Amino acid sequence: MGFMEEFNFWLNDDYFDQDTKNELLAIRNDEKEIEERFYKELEFGTGGLRGIIGAGTNRMNIYTVRKATQGLANYILKQGTQAKGVAIAYDSRNMSPEFSDEAALCLAANGIKAYVFDSLRPTPELSFALRTLGCTAGIVVTASHNPPEYNGYKVYWEDGAQVTAPRDKEIIDEVQSIKDYHTVKTMEKDAAVAAGLYQVIGKEIDDAYMAELKKQIIHPEVIKEMAEDIKIVYTPLCGTGNVPVRRVLSELGFKNVYVVPEQENPDPKFTTLDYPNPEDPKAFTYALRLAKEKDADIVLATDPDADRLGVYAKDTRTGEYVSFTGNMSGMLIAEYILRERTATGTMPENPALVTTIVTTNMTVPITQAYGVKLIEVLTGFKFIGEQIKLFEQTGSNNYVFGLEESYGCLAGTHARDKDAVVAVMCLCEVAAYCKKHGKTLWDMMLETYEKYGYFKETQYTITLKGIDGSRQIAEIMDKLRQNPPAAFGDLKVLKFRDYQNDVIVDMETGDKTTTGLPKSNVLYFELPDNAWCCARPSGTEPKIKFYMGVKGDSLADADAKVKKLTEDLKALI
Repeated sequence: MGFMEEFNFWLNDDYFDQDTKNELLAIRNDEKEIEERFYKELEFGTGGLRGIIGAGTNRMNIYTVRKATQGLANYILKQGTQAKGVAIAYDSRNMSPEFSDEAALCLAANGIKAYVFDSLRPTPELSFALRTLGCTAGIVVTASHNPPEYNGYKVYWEDGAQVTAPRDKEIIDEVQSIKDYHTVKTMEKDAAVAAGLYQVIGKEIDDAYMAELKKQIIHPEVIKEMAEDIKIVYTPLCGTGNVPVRRVLSELGFKNVYVVPEQENPDPKFTTLDYPNPEDPKAFTYALRLAKEKDADIVLATDPDADRLGVYAKDTRTGEYVSFTGNMSGMLIAEYILRERTATGTMPENPALVTTIVTTNMTVPITQAYGVKLIEVLTGFKFIGEQIKLFEQTGSNNYVFGLEESYGCLAGTHARDKDAVVAVMCLCEVAAYCKKHGKTLWDMMLETYEKYGYFKETQYTITLKGIDGSRQIAEIMDKLRQNPPAAFGDLKVLKFRDYQNDVIVDMETGDKTTTGLPKSNVLYFELPDNAWCCARPSGTEPKIKFYMGVKGDSLADADAKVKKLTEDLKALI
């Protein structure tokens, strides 16, 4: 069926409601807009759905959500695990409660019980909830840090991590096999409740989640000692973090926690933000203003579904607030956990730290310093969560920390996804420890650089929207794959890794080995002196991302090296 035929089907078939039809009638003379909405189905990828809210097959709406859920339900029924039920959480975005209920009622119509949170909750709490309830799967309705016109839908399996191979592809096959919307099941909410197939959850999960988070505290006595002195500014960026973050910090004893009032409450329009992403410096405008007013030690922001954490801390020498990348804040928490667990004798046997291939190389000397095994996985926190499951199944290692460069980390195994609530808690403990010893987080960061080397990373992103954009992204990747560059400026490519074809090529000898990781459309270039570059299309946005890293002799040297590497990359593409 062509895009105009699909458009007319949605416009005329009784299956679709009048609001949907009215939205489509408004664009009936705009062929380009119709094509954009109907030229394909919104892709159910390895993480689920993500797209612009609106009517059409290439949009997030109740029909695409219901269809995706029917595919998941079909898969669960084939596994024979339907009696365990599915947990569902949602964030503060437009249509999130509605999409949550659509998913729940589709599951219920298939005889699968849905456990639905009574209000918005962080993504990591969903991961915790489905494990606590013994569910077979979980769904989070969120578009994470995307702009306000987006929403999304992520699927988790019984271990609490997002689905990985081969299960991800098997679920995708079930979703794609549904060709007729009329075969998608749903039922009335009252009937689902009466049948015991729709259950509201809330406080009991919150209480258990809080108890698990607090088990990660190493020095409660330090927090108690510094509770009156340390000042924390926090913004949930109008999302799900406000209640759990304030609760855990309060219960630990922190006295001076100031929440940005303009971004405290849920706001699906993200009125005070260009982009609700803690990686964006502009997201901190209100928080930094409040921090200067309160003379705060640390400034924290969580994204709308509270799985990513952004950080600023004061540089006492200049009085200015310095931004931390996800690599920097992750390394501070990692160094603190490894050091203090070693010092207090609480490090487990066979400890392991798990990270991704595009995360800072500082992980290498830090893990070596404490005798901790370092495991690298593909980009995406689900692969870190998968390692925790493998540790439990084999007894090979004990997980102590995991992080990825995109502002996400996890201390503890209560969840199997990145958790900004536990990250806030851990970083506030680190800040209290620094305060006790007359230092700031920035001072500790400088000490970490001096100890392990001045590692610095950056990203260069090309956004290419629409039909042509997808083709252009594929062409860039094909060019790099078929004709890998011999050098980036004056940095020779030592080894070229192609994860799609599972090969590592020694560029000098031509020798080939395997990557040892699952197939993925990722290209990685190893360069001299701890420098590297990695290319991959985004799995959730119309972008191709280039990740880069260097090691310098000083902050200025690292800055200069990473800027030059970026310019050399641009010259290549």
